[in-house]
Amino acid sequence: MSGKVRNYYAGGNTARGFHSLYASNLHGLDRLFILKGGPGTGKSSLMKSIGSYWSGEGWDIEYLHCSSDNESIDGLIIPALSVGIVDGTAPHVIEPNLPGVVEEYINLGSAWDSNMLRSHKEEIAALTGEISSAFQAAYSTFAQALKIHDDWEKIYIENMSFEKCDALTAELMETFFSHIYLNKKGEVRHRFLGAATPKGPRDFIGNLTEDLPKRYFIKGRPGTGKSTMLKKLAQAAEDRGLDVEIYHCGFDPNSLDMVIVRELGFAIFDSTAPHEYFPERSGDEIIDVYERAVTPGTDEKYAYEIKEISKNYAGKMKEATSCLARAKSLHDELEAYYISAMNFDIVGELKDKIQSELEQLAQKD
Repeated sequence: MSGKVRNYYAGGNTARGFHSLYASNLHGLDRLFILKGGPGTGKSSLMKSIGSYWSGEGWDIEYLHCSSDNESIDGLIIPALSVGIVDGTAPHVIEPNLPGVVEEYINLGSAWDSNMLRSHKEEIAALTGEISSAFQAAYSTFAQALKIHDDWEKIYIENMSFEKCDALTAELMETFFSHIYLNKKGEVRHRFLGAATPKGPRDFIGNLTEDLPKRYFIKGRPGTGKSTMLKKLAQAAEDRGLDVEIYHCGFDPNSLDMVIVRELGFAIFDSTAPHEYFPERSGDEIIDVYERAVTPGTDEKYAYEIKEISKNYAGKMKEATSCLARAKSLHDELEAYYISAMNFDIVGELKDKIQSELEQLAQKD
């Protein structure tokens, strides 16, 4: 029987630039292979191949997806082996703490023909510069969208009872934790459940919550305290010694979108656009913050303002996504130069070297 595959993002294209949460997810591994090499050198394919093999052998795995390429992954973790493989090139540069002991560089650049690449130096340099500009344009436009979103939030903040929201949070804490205190330090992982990608927003809520008996869907509006509620619940779980998965917002990493406490079998998440879900199975429950804490009639009173803000926000998000799509298109052109210069037989040998070590570790277990 195949092992479970868990999908998430550890890095994202956000309104605050590229934001990395890799350190949190790679922390504590006994072995980490850091792949080095340019675009098109087979890093994602190598990780997918190894992941597919171990999943097929019944081992649970985690895929760290790439926010800049919907078809690629940036990392693979096999928790039971305490092993990870990660793309260590920009923008998610991984610095080793115990090189040679825990971390080991795998140089896929050893498989390329440098002379062939040098013959295209000008084209590669030009494309690299254009890609960087496209990403900067995306980040700048996301930042503009965030300012518009702040105006959206202001409407509800001014029509919100935070006392009622605090009371709701206290109710949830009692429901979730009651008098639970474990005699251990909780393990906390910071991740993204979704990301802004070249194909628009994507998320893995379904995959991340599929085996949880209880799911709580927070409904509300911008500025209604959803993220603050999640931060308080995450802190309460950590304070009680529980392991916590904290999922940040792929648009604004300072905000939270979901908290999972697998030891207690629940997930609670912001279930509004762009990751809007509705109950579909036993154990699903809606938590309506708007109903509980916002002045009745606020939507209607500010309907015109909200419509204009929503339209402007959507326009900026669409513009930023087009910048990411342009970066992806340029990156594909850049990859073509490297692919043509690669000897993938050598990449296969490097993959086999990693696979051999993983098999030795599995035998020890």
